[in-house]
Order: sequence, then structure tokens, then C-alpha cells
Amino acid sequence: MFAKRLSAAVAASICFAMPAMADKLDEIKDRGVLKCGIHPGKAGFATPDAEGTWQGFDVDYCRALAAAVLGDATKVEFSTMSSKNRLTALVTDEIDVLSRTTTFTATRDMRNGVDVTTPWFYDGQGFLVKKALGVSSAADLSGATVCTYPGTTSERNVNDFFETNGMTYKALIIEGSAEAKTAYLAGRCDVITNDRSALAATRLGMSDADAHILLPDVISKEPLGPYVKAGEGRWRDVAAWTAMALIAAEEMGVTKANAASMAETGGPGIKRLLGSEGSIGEGLGLETGWARAAIEAVGNYGELFDHHLGANSPLAFERGLNAQWNEGGLLYAYPFR
Repeated sequence: MFAKRLSAAVAASICFAMPAMADKLDEIKDRGVLKCGIHPGKAGFATPDAEGTWQGFDVDYCRALAAAVLGDATKVEFSTMSSKNRLTALVTDEIDVLSRTTTFTATRDMRNGVDVTTPWFYDGQGFLVKKALGVSSAADLSGATVCTYPGTTSERNVNDFFETNGMTYKALIIEGSAEAKTAYLAGRCDVITNDRSALAATRLGMSDADAHILLPDVISKEPLGPYVKAGEGRWRDVAAWTAMALIAAEEMGVTKANAASMAETGGPGIKRLLGSEGSIGEGLGLETGWARAAIEAVGNYGELFDHHLGANSPLAFERGLNAQWNEGGLLYAYPFR
């Protein structure tokens, strides 16, 4: 009995003596820079401008996250990620967050050492073909050669689609979207399959865009959003709630321009969101005005969508599933209370 008590006392003294382990949020604060993994080039989501500054829907999410955590949207180090290395880069701490149109799946969430956050963009997989091919539906693609990407949901989805429908195809595995576009234009494959947003961006970048069509078929559900390393619970909360803050801001009518005044004159829900009431920031390990800082840095979700993907962008996407829940879409931020 004495030995057991002694062992327990020794164990307790060891635990007491050990300093608390710093988590990812503390690490980022100490470093003073957020490390964000992005797509190497996807129109509307992540592309460098003429000065080499990264722009896009996913890029601005990272800027909002930096503003929320560090109080400065410029404190971001962007690294481009391939489909092969994007999740590994999280596990090895090369990046803090992956914002690269990556589909949330059970396998990725359970087996790869990473965690999902909250959906940031709802998409679906489709097919891009040359008009000259003379097809109007994916049902006409039996026997086609299809360009797809290794180790992606796109590769698995296209196999499921053809097998389920009793159709044959030949897969041409291509490393990335730029390489797929080159192979497709060179006639090495008849079809490119990918998320429809990616295909629209690829088509837009072609000199003869009108010679190519995006087929109407949608063969999968693709909820896309930021990933973080598994086991970093507080950091996952910060990453998820920052996205939801931008979504909630649109629903509440809070914009980049009016956030300061709304923090003073808005209703209780708006004041909780913007930090002028309540203690949500404290619960996340952030300053009280973390969400306001994110919104003032990049705008709300609707502002980002319109600028990078919607009516004010070359892509001109309709909101569709990415509309707010009360406008027929799937966007639904949890209550800020």
C-alpha cells in the first residue's frame, strides 16, 4: 500500500513539475506569422496578381484568420501545395492551415492525422469536354480517356461513376490542373474531370474558351474547406469559427465598411459577434474583437464571393448551394452566443 502511495506521489510530482505544452495557437502567436497552404493556381481561389501577391477566395480566408489571431491580415506566409503533399504538410507542421479547396471526407478526417473545420465552399464534380466531341451529357462518355489527378476524391469519384453506370473509360493520371489542361489541349485525353469550379476556372484560362463546354452532370458532393492538424482542438475551433464569423456577418448585414459602427449600434447577436458584448474571444484564446478584425480585413462571406467568384469576377458563379441557409443555400453559421 505504501509503495502504491509513493508511486502516486512521485507521478503527481512529475506531472506538476512538467510545464504545460504549448498548442498550435500559442505557437502561431509566438511566431507572429500564420503559415497557410494554398492551391498553386486556381482562378478565383488562389492566383498571384501582376505584382506576385496572392489573391483569391481561399487566400482571403487565411488573411481573415491572421487578422483574427494576430491582429494583422498581412502576417501570412503562403505556400503552394500539390494534391499529394497538402495533408502531409499539415502533419509535419510545414503549414498551420490548409486552405486549398480540399473535400471533406470520412477517410481524410479519420486516417490522415488531420481534422476538418467547417465547409467554406460547396461544389460537385463534373466534366469539361471539347464541343467538337459532340456530347451533351456524361452518359455519352463511355470509352473516353479522362484526365484526373492521383490520390484525389476526383479519381475515386470518376471510377465510381463509370462503374455504376456500366461504362468504360481510360484514366490518364496527371499531376496537377495545369498539366491536365496541357494534356487535354494536346489531345492526350478527351475529358478533364474535377470540381466544377476548377473546371470553370480551367476553361476561363483557355484562349478558345467557347470551344469547350462544362457538361451539366454533377456526379458527387464536394464540401470544401480548411483543414488543420489533428489533435489541435483549440486551433481547430479558431479556424472553424473564423470561417463561420464571415458567414454570420453576411447573414447579419455586417460588412467590411460598417463593422465598426455595427459594433456600437447593432443588436445583441451582432455585438456578440463583433466582441462589444460577451466573451467569445476569450473562450477561443483570442482578443475580444477577433471577428471584427477578420471582417474588417477581408469583408463578409458574400463580399468575398462576389469579388472572387461571383458577379464581380470573371467566373461569374451563381451562389447556388453557397447561398445563405435562409436564401435556399447551405451556408449556416452556428449561433454566436
